[in-house]
Amino acid sequence: MKLHLVVVGDVRGPLASAVDEYRSRASRYWKLEVKEVSAGASGRDPDGRRALAQEAERIRAALPDDGDYWVLTRTGKGLSSRDWARALGDRALHGGRDLALVLGGAFGVAEELTRSAARQISLGPVTLPHEMARLVLLEQLYRAGTILRNEPYHKG
Repeated sequence: MKLHLVVVGDVRGPLASAVDEYRSRASRYWKLEVKEVSAGASGRDPDGRRALAQEAERIRAALPDDGDYWVLTRTGKGLSSRDWARALGDRALHGGRDLALVLGGAFGVAEELTRSAARQISLGPVTLPHEMARLVLLEQLYRAGTILRNEPYHKG
């Protein structure tokens, strides 16, 4: 199984090196491909509808042809680190097909993409900037890999 991270926007500034570090770490455990799509134009779009529609088109185009996708959204189901590991491990063992994890931009993910996702997952009840959510997601992928291999990183 290959994991595709389909993310809106790139990471700049102080989080960039941490995101690169955890992408590298997670890649030790997963066949991982990060696909960045550009953010929708939001200049005169206060509620983000146009931006979400533009991003949805780009996200759809970046999804694997033969696979499912899970959307990360604040209204999704929260998973513990062990639950993440179990879900990804089961998927890798029994799913076979590629899996995309979709992380939206400033306005989230378009409702039609969220509704048609195989799963909706939350990183927690707080709202995170998309760059920070990406870092947390990559860290959780790394942590899941260490849990599945019974390595000492996870203390919980």
